[in-house]
Amino acid sequence: MTAPRTPTRNRRAEILQAAAELFAARGFHGVSIEDIGSAVGVSGPAIYRHFSGKEALLSEILLDISERLREQGARLVTEPDAPAGSAYARAALDALLRGHIDFALANPALIRVHERELDNMPEPDRRRVRRLQRLYVEEWVTVLSELYPDCPPARLRAATHAVFGLLNSTPRSAGELPPEAMAPLLHGMAVASLAVLT
Repeated sequence: MTAPRTPTRNRRAEILQAAAELFAARGFHGVSIEDIGSAVGVSGPAIYRHFSGKEALLSEILLDISERLREQGARLVTEPDAPAGSAYARAALDALLRGHIDFALANPALIRVHERELDNMPEPDRRRVRRLQRLYVEEWVTVLSELYPDCPPARLRAATHAVFGLLNSTPRSAGELPPEAMAPLLHGMAVASLAVLT
C-alpha cells in the first residue's frame, strides 16, 4: 500500500505572493529576481520558468487585483434581496463597502504595491488595469446614483475615489487594531463620508 501523495504546492501562486510582499516592503526597483527566488526556496533563474521577468510578475499581481475587485463589485451589486430603489441601493452599497473592506484588510501588501508601482507596468497592461478600475468605480457610481439622484455623476465618482482612499489606508492604519475592530471602523467612516452627498 502506497502512502498518500502530498499535494503539489502551487509554485506560481507562491512566487506571486512573495513578489507582492517584497515589492510592498522594498519597492519594485529594490527587489531582484534572485530575492524573489530566495523567498520561495528556488534559484532566481528558476523564476523564469513561470514568468518572463519582474515586469511580468508586477503586471500579473496588479491585473489580478483589478480583475478580482471588478468581478466582486459586479457580483455584489446583483446580490441584495431587496426591491429596486433606495432599499436595494442601500443594501448594494453596504455589500460593496464590506467587500472592499474585507479585501483591503486581507491584502495590505497588494494595496501598497498598487499605490506605488503602477507606473512600472508595461503600458498595455497599465491601460488594462485602468480600464478594470474604471469599471469597478462605475459599479459604485451606479449604486450611489440611486441613493443620491440629484448628485452629478462627476461628484459621485470623486466621492467614490475618496472612499477608496480611506478604505485603502489599511497598509498604514490597520496595524494597531485587529480586523474585527478595524472593519466596522472603516465601514462607519465610509458611510459618514458619503452622507455629505445628500
